[in-house]
Amino acid sequence: MSNKLLGLEQAASSLRAADRVLIIGCSGSGKSTLARKLSEMFQLPYISMDRDVFWLPGWTQRPRADALDIVERAVAQPRWVMDGTSPGTLPLRLPRTDIVLWMRPPRYVSLYGVVSRWLRFRGRTRPEMAENCPERLSGEFLSYIWNFEKTESPEIEQKLADYGPDVPVLVLKSHSETRSLLERLARH
Repeated sequence: MSNKLLGLEQAASSLRAADRVLIIGCSGSGKSTLARKLSEMFQLPYISMDRDVFWLPGWTQRPRADALDIVERAVAQPRWVMDGTSPGTLPLRLPRTDIVLWMRPPRYVSLYGVVSRWLRFRGRTRPEMAENCPERLSGEFLSYIWNFEKTESPEIEQKLADYGPDVPVLVLKSHSETRSLLERLARH
C-alpha cells in the first residue's frame, strides 16, 4: 500500500478539515458506530453502504447497476461520511475521498462485534440497514469475517494503491485507538 499512512494526531487534524470521509473494514469492526459519531460531530451526511446502496427491504440485494448509480450520485455530493468496504466500488469512492479510516482490528474483535450486534438486534433491523432486514447470523458470514484479512484485505490494499495513492489513510487496529481518535477530535 503506497498511501500516506497517518498517525492519530495527523488523522484528527485531517478529519477536522475533511468534507468526505470513507470508513472501511471488516463487518463488526465498528465502521457504522464511528461513521455515526463523525456524522454528528462534523454535521456530515451519513451514507451507509448497506442501508443506502446494497440492500432493499426484506434482504433483497439491489441490482448492481442501480447500486453503482447510487454510489456515483452519493460521492458526487460535497460532504459525506460513508461506511462500507465493498472493494468493487472503491474506484468510484476513493477519488472523491479526503481521508480513509480503515478499521482493522484482530478478527476476534470483529467476530465479537457481529455476534453482540446480532444479540442486540435479533429479530429487528438495525439503523444502518435497509427496512425489514432483521439482523441475522450464519456460518458463512462468520467464515467471511474469520477470513477477511486473507481474502479481502489484499484487494483493498491494491485498490487504495491504484485509486487513492494521494488519499491519507488511518489504520485503526483496536477500539482503544478509535476511542483515542474520537477523544482527540472532541478536544478541539
